[in-house]
Amino acid sequence: MKDFDIIVVGAGIVGLAHALHAARAGRRVLVLDRDAQANGASIRNFGFVTVTGQGARETWRRARRARDVWADVAPLAGIEVHHRGLLMCARRPEAVAVIEEFAAGPMGEGCRVLRGAGLAAHAPPLRTTGVLAALHSPHELRVESRDAIPRLAAWMESALGVVFRRQVAVQGVAEGQVETSAGTFRAPRVVVGPGPDLASLFPEVFARRGVTLCKLHMLRLADPGWRLPAAVMSDLGLDRYRGYAECRSLPALRKRLRAEQAEEVANGVHLIVVQGADGSLVVGDSHHYGPTPDPFQPEHVDALILREAQTVLDLPAPRVVERWTGLYPSGPDDAFYERVAPGVRLVSVTSGTGASTAFGLAEEVLADLEANP
Repeated sequence: MKDFDIIVVGAGIVGLAHALHAARAGRRVLVLDRDAQANGASIRNFGFVTVTGQGARETWRRARRARDVWADVAPLAGIEVHHRGLLMCARRPEAVAVIEEFAAGPMGEGCRVLRGAGLAAHAPPLRTTGVLAALHSPHELRVESRDAIPRLAAWMESALGVVFRRQVAVQGVAEGQVETSAGTFRAPRVVVGPGPDLASLFPEVFARRGVTLCKLHMLRLADPGWRLPAAVMSDLGLDRYRGYAECRSLPALRKRLRAEQAEEVANGVHLIVVQGADGSLVVGDSHHYGPTPDPFQPEHVDALILREAQTVLDLPAPRVVERWTGLYPSGPDDAFYERVAPGVRLVSVTSGTGASTAFGLAEEVLADLEANP
């Protein structure tokens, strides 16, 4: 059996991030995954590497680093960056106050507030009759997740020598070894990134940390005939993204949102719209929580998402061509890692920000493993 320096359990973006950094540091890496191909949250998301609006300050720092790593590896792995930046559209005066306050703060570095001609320059796709202003961030980039994750793994295998063993179920992890359906694999370092599986490995840690699961609705719309200059969000995103939580102007917006969009707030709806090379739009999303969320996608929730998109974008007759749900772990922390045995770290992104932060988080975990095995 081949010797490895590190075993990574899970081939989602969290696992791939650890494998990438370890391999680039010259380590011999084995990645184990129970599925035959990428199938979870890592390919069901927007592929939107979000920096602006991430929680202060640790998550924001990780996102900035992750964005830089994505920008570095994407061309090497043949991954296309479809567009860059973010337009956080404000439809209410209270939302304008929040984006102005945020832009003037430390996490608003490089951002600016667009009004008037600056806003009109983006119409279409923006419906400037309903949008009072927009926070423009230059920091983000967007890839197509369902294409990017397999390409990244294939490049890591061919260019960096990372070994992947798929359709292998991990049954137990202890110091120096991983027990699987394909036998025992050994390495002095192990990283466990189980994604939404909170029951198979170290369930007591997830229970202690109050982690549950979140289901979200996603839609793909046919090409609307225009091109987005950046990803688009709206007022509801200011309510949900933790990076805006310290804005003193936020409570007034939250009060108005709960009065005017109570159903959206109750279903965890906020807006993200990104665009692919074929012109299609990926639009979402909603948030419903529980230990085992049901697999169903009620039409009235999708309608809430589409209605929000139509308030800021020129979408008179959006045509849905695809629908799916996502599932990810959710908890009080944006992410965590924990020493569960000597040389073993359990890692989980518990805020739906894996694509945005995993490359930054993985560097911290690997440094900790080296310093305090």
